[in-house]
Amino acid sequence: MDVVVGRVAKAHGISGELAVDVRTDSPATRFAPGSVLAAKLRDGTSRNLTVTAARNHSGRLLVRFEEVLTRDVAETLRGTLLLASTEDLPPTGDPDEFYDHELEGLTAELTDGTKVGTVLEVVHGPGGELLVIRREGGGEALVPFVRQIVPTVDVKGGRVVVDPPEGLLDAD
Repeated sequence: MDVVVGRVAKAHGISGELAVDVRTDSPATRFAPGSVLAAKLRDGTSRNLTVTAARNHSGRLLVRFEEVLTRDVAETLRGTLLLASTEDLPPTGDPDEFYDHELEGLTAELTDGTKVGTVLEVVHGPGGELLVIRREGGGEALVPFVRQIVPTVDVKGGRVVVDPPEGLLDAD
């Protein structure tokens, strides 16, 4: 299984460097020179890209890939998702820390066991993480991924327990 470690925001400069929005807690490892990432382009095609250099710049990572030598090529990669294999991920070492792919697909239920839906994805925003839950009756709910609202995460049991404040899970 692959996990998203970054998304190409735009080309940077004239020599093929790319500005990448990082989606990993270990960018130094994931974007180390020599690392090979799977790239899923906007048109649905895939290819491998080999990191030759990476550096921080204005909240993003500027990355050079062996296969991207010009700005024109870099421009074609705008919006590309950069993926790494979950098999390469080290254990988190913290029972309260999870990789996104571990949460996606878990059943979301209330504290009384009532099924609410399924976790579709984890969204990382400036205010923190949100669980996107596909509700049983249709539609989606955004649930702040904080202990007060998601007191239990049972990856092995395939579920998260949600204790939402009033109105959080109400239909639109």
